[in-house]
Amino acid sequence: MKEIKITDIENLKIGQAEDKEGGTGCTVFICEKGMTAGLDIRGGGPASRESTLLDPNTAIQMLHGIVLAGGSAFGLGAANGVMQLLEERGFGYDVQVTKVPLIAQSDIFDLTVGNTFVRPTPEMAYEAARHALDDPNYRDGNYGAGCGATVGKVGGMTTCMKTGVGSYAIRQGDLKIGAVVVLNALGDVFDHRNGEKIAGLLTEDRKGFRSTLEVMGKSTRRVRNRFVENTTLCVVATNAEFTKPQLNKIAGMAHDGYARSINPVHSTADGDSIYAVSVGKVHADQDLVGSLAAEVVSEAIIKAVTSAESAYGIPAAKDLDFIKIR
Repeated sequence: MKEIKITDIENLKIGQAEDKEGGTGCTVFICEKGMTAGLDIRGGGPASRESTLLDPNTAIQMLHGIVLAGGSAFGLGAANGVMQLLEERGFGYDVQVTKVPLIAQSDIFDLTVGNTFVRPTPEMAYEAARHALDDPNYRDGNYGAGCGATVGKVGGMTTCMKTGVGSYAIRQGDLKIGAVVVLNALGDVFDHRNGEKIAGLLTEDRKGFRSTLEVMGKSTRRVRNRFVENTTLCVVATNAEFTKPQLNKIAGMAHDGYARSINPVHSTADGDSIYAVSVGKVHADQDLVGSLAAEVVSEAIIKAVTSAESAYGIPAAKDLDFIKIR
C-alpha cells in the first residue's frame, strides 16, 4: 500500500473556510455527479442535518455534498450556502423547475473556543464550496471544521488540548481510500501504532497527562450534565463502487479506527459520526475496504493531532515537550 494525498481521490472536491478570531469553520466535500453515501452515528449527542437521506430505506441514492462544521446545532444552517452555490452551478436532483442539491451535515461543539456567538454561516459554507469547485484548498490543522477542535475536556477548557482536522489516504492497486477527521473528542487520543498517548486531558500545570477515564471513575454516581462539547466527525472516501447499505456497513467498520485511537469514545457526551462515500467505479471487496477504512481513520486522527497549532490559549501537541509522536 502506498500513502497518497486525500485530494488524490478523484471526483471528490474539498474546500474549507474558517473564522480564525471566532474559532470556528467548515469543511465541504462535493461530488458534482453525486456520491453514494452511508452514515454511522455512535455518539449520543450528534448535531446533524439530512442524516435520514443515508438510511438504506430512503429513496434518494446520491448526495451532492457533505458539510462538516462547528457551531453545534447553531451551525446547521451553513449547508444552505452549499445548496445555493450548487444550484447556481446547475448541480442537484432534477425536479424540473430547478435542481435540488442534496447536502448532509454534521457539526462539532466549539462554542467554548474563540467567540461563543460566531458560528458557521451559509456565507462561510458558500465560500468553502466555491473553494472546493474552483480552487480546492484542503489543509490539515486549524482549518475548516478543525478551527475550533479540542480534546480532553472532561476537566473543562483549562486542561484540554488543541487539535484540528486531519487526513490520511492510501492506494492499493487501483483502489484508493482515505479519511478526513475533525477531532473534537471528550476522551484521550492514542497513537494506534504503539499505544502512546498523544493528546487529551492535561494536568493542571499542563506538564503531563491525566487519564480521562480515571477522572470520570472517581465517582460512580450518575452524571446528569456532563461536559458535552464534544464530537469527532469523519468522511471516509473511496473510489470503489458500493451501494448505500454497503457504505453504511463500511462506515460502521470505520468506527473501529475511533475505538483504537480515542478512549473513552462513543459516549453520550459525544456525537461521533462517520460518513462513508463512494466516488468511483473500481471493484473492491467490501470487507477489505471496511478494514482499511478503520486504518486510515486512525492515521487521520494522528494527523489531526500533529498538524494542529496552539490557539485561543489552548496548547497543541507540538508545543508540549512531554509528548513524543513517532
